[in-house]
Amino acid sequence: MADPTTAAAEISQAATQAPIAGVVTGAQSVATDLAPAAANVASSVASAPPVGPEITSGLIVDGTLDVLIAFSVVTWALILIKGIQHLRIGYHNRAYSKKFWSAKDFQAASALQDNQGPAARIAEVGFATLLETDGGTTTHDLEHTGERQELLDRRLRQQLQKERGSLESGLAILATIGSISPFVGLFGTVWGIMGALTNISKSGSANLEVVAGPIGEALVATAIGIAVAVPAVIGYNFFIRRNKVVWAFLDDFAVEFGHLALKTSFLIKRAGSNSASASRGETLVKKPALKSNNEDLETNGVQV
Repeated sequence: MADPTTAAAEISQAATQAPIAGVVTGAQSVATDLAPAAANVASSVASAPPVGPEITSGLIVDGTLDVLIAFSVVTWALILIKGIQHLRIGYHNRAYSKKFWSAKDFQAASALQDNQGPAARIAEVGFATLLETDGGTTTHDLEHTGERQELLDRRLRQQLQKERGSLESGLAILATIGSISPFVGLFGTVWGIMGALTNISKSGSANLEVVAGPIGEALVATAIGIAVAVPAVIGYNFFIRRNKVVWAFLDDFAVEFGHLALKTSFLIKRAGSNSASASRGETLVKKPALKSNNEDLETNGVQV
């Protein structure tokens, strides 16, 4: 026969565990019902676009590529503009030099018309200075102080500096692009690799397929930076060499112009002065003839 005390304890324990078993069974059924919804939420989170550092990394790399493309456009535009400028300068300098040295004398060279180019502008400044100092200048200031030779040398030197500034325009931009483009591309590459390594660490996989794609895309920035820098450096060096050739030509021309002006004692006749002198000479010749005719008429008893 069972002990009444033991039987009572078993009945009490069974009564206590019955609600707990019901709760556990209910929780299991709820978890089973919520499992598909939880799976859908996880898949949507996994398929969502990257946020935070990943978006920032992509924007920085894209911005770097845009900057390099802009550098490339500016580089080729400057190379085209400077190339056309040097072609025009070479043509005009050769044409004017041929006309100048084919002139009969220094006075005839000053009457040349329709001239273009740096050499022609230097000659025009020189001739204008000689005409300005013809007979002495009426302006007394610091610009016109000194002798005629000093004034001519100063004006020619100033014009040479203006022509040099025109030739050098744009070369500083080429030098800057050639210097900084590789570093801009390297910056984009480093930042892209940092973002790629962050994504790899989050994915938990480091196989070749995961690593090669993002890092290869980041290395494109360095390649583009080098591709932009090479034409800029080549163009800069080429135009620096061409500028030296043009400067040497203009400097020699200015020196020869000064020597020719020295032979003429820094004097040059103004245009139309010969015709004016000729007309004055004809007037002086006609007047004595008229006087002699009047004297003949008075001799013959005719009053004039």
